Amino acid sequence: MEYRQLGRSGLQVPVLSFGTATFGGSNEFFKPWGETDVKEATRLVELCLDKGLNLFDTADVYSQGRSEEILGQALKGKREKVLISTKATFQMGEGPNDQGSSRFHLIKACEASLKRLDTDHIDIYFMHAFDALTPVEETLGALDHLIQSGKVRYIGCSNFSGWHVMKSLAVSEKYGLARYVIYQGYYSLVGRDYEEELMPLGLDQGIGLMAWSPLGWGRLTGKIRRGMPLPEGRLKSGGDIGGPQVDDEFLYDVLDVLEEVAQETEKTIPQVAINWLLQRPTVSNIVLGARNEEQLKQNLGSIGWNLTQEQVAKLDKVSEKMPSYPYWHQRFSRERNPSPLGR
Repeated sequence: MEYRQLGRSGLQVPVLSFGTATFGGSNEFFKPWGETDVKEATRLVELCLDKGLNLFDTADVYSQGRSEEILGQALKGKREKVLISTKATFQMGEGPNDQGSSRFHLIKACEASLKRLDTDHIDIYFMHAFDALTPVEETLGALDHLIQSGKVRYIGCSNFSGWHVMKSLAVSEKYGLARYVIYQGYYSLVGRDYEEELMPLGLDQGIGLMAWSPLGWGRLTGKIRRGMPLPEGRLKSGGDIGGPQVDDEFLYDVLDVLEEVAQETEKTIPQVAINWLLQRPTVSNIVLGARNEEQLKQNLGSIGWNLTQEQVAKLDKVSEKMPSYPYWHQRFSRERNPSPLGR
């Protein structure tokens, strides 16, 4: 297993982590993602550890806490060998203060996550979304308190826009508070918006990326084919609700090239898609999801080898889209606004 630094921090993390949104499946939103129970989760954890993957990612909102509970049980007796990341911000109760990034909610949410995970600390604690109703100073002050109290080791943010991240970093610097060292965001061959603003920000500010949904919400599993009906699985059962929309022809064009490269490398389409991500700037880690042991083993096969520069360029070309304004306009002055991808 290859290890990389978690952004501008001293923590070394494996390039692959295991995402546990498939654990539990206790409500209608998460059921199509998976319904992994404690027995299966324990087996998946053991398989990960055998391969050197020791970072496990969850969130309080995943199946309303059930994912954290199952992960905690699966990690019994193994806590000293692993890193745990979890998240807070979204609705976790009926009250008006049972959501958001206020001091009140974050301290309560952290304590609840610690209890469900059956641990005394969280290695990486993410704000799952930006809370525009709470002052940034209050959020970061609460997170700094959790670090000082030993309940949290490092902090990160997820699904923030670029200015949300930059404002937060400025507040941390101004008041001497703990700073976000990692960003968890969507990035895949069929979803490259991250490259427009967040990647340059990450390079400039030392913010690493934990990329989620590297297979484009199940579109790059190799099961989808041009002219064929959707196979049984997450997408057909509604697991793409709330996710990014992808034009069919664009998707098929990307899949055609992925299949071509997969044949050249004698790898699978998911392995090629994940390996492409591992070669992108700022990427510290990729969060893998798996409903079963077979899927996990296949995804773990995405490391230990590298695509050639020619293969990366081929995938870059077919998956590139015109960026939004002002990023397309900045292409006219590349000498003053160089691309983080070196072109």
